[in-house]
Amino acid sequence: MGARPRLLFLGQSFPYPPHSGVASRTLNILRQLRNDFDIDLVAFSRINHQPDRAARAAARDALREVAAFVAEPTPIPNEQSAVRKVWDHLRSLVSARPYTFYEYYSSTFANRLRAVLASRRPDLVHVDCIDLYRWLADVPNVPVTCTHHNVESQLLRLYARGLKPALLRRYARAQADWVEAVERQLCPRLALNVMVSEVDARRLRALAPGATTTVVPNGADTEYFQPRSSESVAERVVFVGPTYSFPNRDAVEHLLRDIWPLIRSERPSASLQLVGRMAVADQARYGAEPGVAALGHVPDVRRPLADARCCAVPIRIGGGTRLKILDAWSMGKAVVSTSIGCEGLDVVDGENILVRDTPDAFAAAVTQVLHDATLRGRLERNARRTALETYSWSVVGRRIRSAYNDLLGRTVSPPAYRSTALVT
Repeated sequence: MGARPRLLFLGQSFPYPPHSGVASRTLNILRQLRNDFDIDLVAFSRINHQPDRAARAAARDALREVAAFVAEPTPIPNEQSAVRKVWDHLRSLVSARPYTFYEYYSSTFANRLRAVLASRRPDLVHVDCIDLYRWLADVPNVPVTCTHHNVESQLLRLYARGLKPALLRRYARAQADWVEAVERQLCPRLALNVMVSEVDARRLRALAPGATTTVVPNGADTEYFQPRSSESVAERVVFVGPTYSFPNRDAVEHLLRDIWPLIRSERPSASLQLVGRMAVADQARYGAEPGVAALGHVPDVRRPLADARCCAVPIRIGGGTRLKILDAWSMGKAVVSTSIGCEGLDVVDGENILVRDTPDAFAAAVTQVLHDATLRGRLERNARRTALETYSWSVVGRRIRSAYNDLLGRTVSPPAYRSTALVT
């Protein structure tokens, strides 16, 4: 039997512990890819994931179970220095390049990447986010894939809409333009663009004609997230998601301002739990609302999910697919979502989810789930079935392994992404 193919995996964040949607997806994709590949993982480290050297060391130890080699994670330089952050923004503004081109530059990362490449040549390169595109000049002439957790330029445009003052809004729009220019030039030159939904795949192909895409949806750990035998708490609603993510923050503000008062007017005993990392000031403000408990980060999200009779996903901004819905479905929970919140998922309104887009309709749907046991039971059963049949990581893993193994049988053209227009 010949040697297994070697995969170089470049990450914009060290995916352990899996406390965010991107980290959870990345960790599970690594677990699936290791079935067919020997993986070299070279990644940056974010301060809100691994706050110190000890946390980085613990995460590295954990990730050795899913990768043949794990380079020491590289802290993102401008998270360590306010001066560097300002300098990165200034360089972005002057050069009309995406801010991430400078954010993800580190001589330490460069040395770690070059050390890996000097010792062994990969058969395939996986870039876990287009933000790392500057490093493509360093990789050898092998197939390169890029995962798009969202269509980043679109997400930036949506983010810019709500920004104040106007100068900041214009700067965010400029960033969206610069990222879109990279997407247009780079994506058609990659061997494969891995999208998390067919909706995002269509958006990318429209933006970058000629881009080769495949859909590998976000998955669910259907063994870790399972229905509990204990009864849920009467009238309990839950929202899961860290509010340092702008789409989640917007959703929480929208829920508390426009939807929750309507629910409480119909169900005065209804209670809402907000789960996920949030600023201390926000936690206090949210928790002061009637019937609301702002739990912040919890070590095991299964407990508040198990207690919930309804999971609310009033997302108004974003792309990709919602891990919060997949986790809730895996636990057999009834979900009420906006169209954007469940975009790209295999949803059937009234069967495995309720989809409502106005505050009145959303509140009415949550209220109906709370008091209609027959409806709630149907949503719960179909939710679990959808998670098992479509989104379990074993099912998702077969898709990405098949796509990557197919790439290894193709003839690869010289890497046009070395263009100096993109990477210098």
